[in-house]
Amino acid sequence: MSSFSLAVRDSSTMLRRNLLHARRYPSLTLNLLLTPVMLLLLFVYVFGDTMSAGIGGGADRSAYIAYLVPGLLLMTIGSTTIGTAVSVSNDMTEGIIARFRTMAIHRGSVLVGHVVGSVLQSIMSVVVVGAVAVAIGFRSTNATALEWLAAFGLLTLFALALTWIAVGMGMVSPNAEAASNNAMPLIFLPLISSTFVPVDAMPGWFQPIAEYQPFTPAIETLRGLLLGTEIGHNGWLAIAWCLALTVLGCLWSKSVFDRDPK
Repeated sequence: MSSFSLAVRDSSTMLRRNLLHARRYPSLTLNLLLTPVMLLLLFVYVFGDTMSAGIGGGADRSAYIAYLVPGLLLMTIGSTTIGTAVSVSNDMTEGIIARFRTMAIHRGSVLVGHVVGSVLQSIMSVVVVGAVAVAIGFRSTNATALEWLAAFGLLTLFALALTWIAVGMGMVSPNAEAASNNAMPLIFLPLISSTFVPVDAMPGWFQPIAEYQPFTPAIETLRGLLLGTEIGHNGWLAIAWCLALTVLGCLWSKSVFDRDPK
């Protein structure tokens, strides 16, 4: 077999391994998925009317549902990838990686299995949160088929970027608890982005914090695609952030994984 064929075979094996782990221990994914679902229900049914009036949508919460859902979909990806950091940390600290190093398998297949498995879980989590959003009133009537396809591509690319960062965080963490704590910015950053309110509505000193981070341009791009509104320069910024984080996370993870064990 060629080197490429071996890499594909071994990566497929590692992907099946990670998907089996996720199926046998679903509690971690479900717990992380609960956060965006609870935030969605809380902000729609408790604060929805007030927030809708605040963004100029009148007293009808449907305007705020449309505004809120794109940000929470991306927050769902951030929540799901925390499980990736924990899973990678467990592999690194429980001895299985040492065992893999002694076997005739492609070295990168371990990382690829984690990344592809996590991206698939992230997309499935997004589908679940999206289904809940539709059930409580979210509609995307102005988006074309091409915009829906672009939205799916953005979600996948964003999941890939955050997954590589989460893999790196898991590799440098001494245990699962530390990995979970190190990955908390993936949930915290959406809270200080344009997920819940427009950046223009924030205090002037806080606006740069919300604007110059990866979540805000991605949220504005996804919001424009799903609602059929203008995207402006946010599309290019979102893609640039995704590519930069993917390259950074990939190089970081590979560098740590290739180190000789102590």
